Amino acid sequence: MNAPAPCRPPAGVTFPIYLDYGATTPVDPQVARVMCDFLTDKFGNAASSSHPFGWEARRAVEKARAQVAALVGAQAAEIVWTSGATESNNLALKGTAHALRAQGRGKHLITVATEHKAVLDTMDTLERAGFDVTYLKPGEDGLVTVEQFTAALRDDTILASVMYVNNEIGVIQPIAALGEICAARGIVFHVDAVQAAGKIGIDLQRLKVDLMSFSAHKVYGPKGIGALYVRHNPQLKLEAQIDGGGHENGMRSGTLATHQIVGMGEAFDLAGKLLAEEAARITALRDRLWAGISGLPGVQLNGCAVNRVPHNLNVSFPPTRYGTLGSQLLGIAVSAGSACNSAASAPSFVLLAIGRAPEVARNAVRFSLGRGTTEAEIDYVAATVRQVLALEVVA
Repeated sequence: MNAPAPCRPPAGVTFPIYLDYGATTPVDPQVARVMCDFLTDKFGNAASSSHPFGWEARRAVEKARAQVAALVGAQAAEIVWTSGATESNNLALKGTAHALRAQGRGKHLITVATEHKAVLDTMDTLERAGFDVTYLKPGEDGLVTVEQFTAALRDDTILASVMYVNNEIGVIQPIAALGEICAARGIVFHVDAVQAAGKIGIDLQRLKVDLMSFSAHKVYGPKGIGALYVRHNPQLKLEAQIDGGGHENGMRSGTLATHQIVGMGEAFDLAGKLLAEEAARITALRDRLWAGISGLPGVQLNGCAVNRVPHNLNVSFPPTRYGTLGSQLLGIAVSAGSACNSAASAPSFVLLAIGRAPEVARNAVRFSLGRGTTEAEIDYVAATVRQVLALEVVA
């Protein structure tokens, strides 16, 4: 017996429909054009200081640094280039923890059980290196509270890491309040802002955040490039994780990938210009999708309905006779969770951590919307979900 055929696509909808922008985004054509110049004609090494080819590359790198900084309210000199958010998280956490322990400051770290694996696995490595880690368990809405965070602090707490926007359920953590607590106690505060940059406003002039991780490919830039914000503070020291030529003020050695860097700069610049307009448009599309499916039996929203980014809708559905609903959405690209875990058959650890039953967690679908999402696509997806559930829900 085969799964039911999908609904007939209306005019203006072509397959496949992409609703997995939380996993990655296409490179914006404007970004690609800027990058191409630095793959061919402008190919110099930014570290070559004795001729115009190197000077041109260096100018481009510094312009991109300023563009990334401008989106998040930082100073250009506070942006350190990395290969992506995973490296940024590793540099922030390992670099800070080892540097502070060497100063005799303590060994206690705090994070959240629903963080990205790039943070959780790094914390696991630090635990095996002798650090103590507290993993805060969020409430059913996916959020940690100020009271919960404060209660976890110890006299030897040196570092806390809390994701700005969760990559699976899209909830926005109370970063401003947590940063104030850390600043008052001299605790280094790191924030993974991969799913926040370009989607919500970030102002590091206001936020008490010491370290913040970014990635280009979630913001319509290229894969393989990211950045770490390191607040200008003489007391904030990071132990480099890559040895070499001492690039990026000794924090990250390696020849700079100029074409990737200018791509990230252009992507962040464009994201800033489009942020308000796109947030309003995508909020309307997300709400339209939710209105089309929320009344169906057994449907459950995962994560806080209010404190979340517009681009994310994580929903659990009742199982169908052919398996999870996500597997029945033929021609529609969605995921069951984060990209790094979407191939696993186990239920989402994020949903389990916020108290969802294993079957509820296993039958979750993450719809993540983006610049290419249209109203016609949203209507088609909602209609397809309704059709599959009407025909195939297991009694």
